[in-house]
Amino acid sequence: MLVVVLTRPDGGSKAGGEVFLQAAGDSGPDPFTESTARDSEPEPGTASPSVAPSASRTGTQATRGVDGAAPGLYGGTRKVASCDVEQQIKVLRAAPDKNRAFASVQDIEPSAVPGYLRGLTPVTLRMDTRITNHGYRDGEADAYQAVLQAGTAVLVDDRGVPRVRCACGNPLLPPVAQEDPRLTGKAWPGYRASDVVVVEPAK
Repeated sequence: MLVVVLTRPDGGSKAGGEVFLQAAGDSGPDPFTESTARDSEPEPGTASPSVAPSASRTGTQATRGVDGAAPGLYGGTRKVASCDVEQQIKVLRAAPDKNRAFASVQDIEPSAVPGYLRGLTPVTLRMDTRITNHGYRDGEADAYQAVLQAGTAVLVDDRGVPRVRCACGNPLLPPVAQEDPRLTGKAWPGYRASDVVVVEPAK
């Protein structure tokens, strides 16, 4: 059993705040790019990776954690990638300010973005997943908390952590705690807060 207690980088938790529910094909607010997802339709149902579920807690936020290498966590086919990485690179190259903002989120140099993106793996989520998303607003990356629907096309790093959402080109980071989260957006059929997971870097 693995329980992830979401905290802020300074060790505290953020009191209140919005958590956006983002359906698989929805670009969401302030997208970095047009969609590069090749198939953003949610898969029927949700899969259960080979991890034991954990009970949710009140107060300090606790969420079920899943190892990034867990079988069944991600879907996809070998023949067709879920995201068009080269299109993402092309769009960011044509918009230097967006490219710079994207790079700042992932803590890399703007010139390193193409290589960074090519080093990620296109997959689809098979579980509703909590993350920190980033829109592009006023020349900067604007962070917000979100739950991505199972079936969402993402790019993951070599430890299985989601780093880009393909329906909007947004950079992703691990989630930040909200002590009293306020869900924003329309819940999809089958959504249950207790089923949402956080991806932990594969060991």
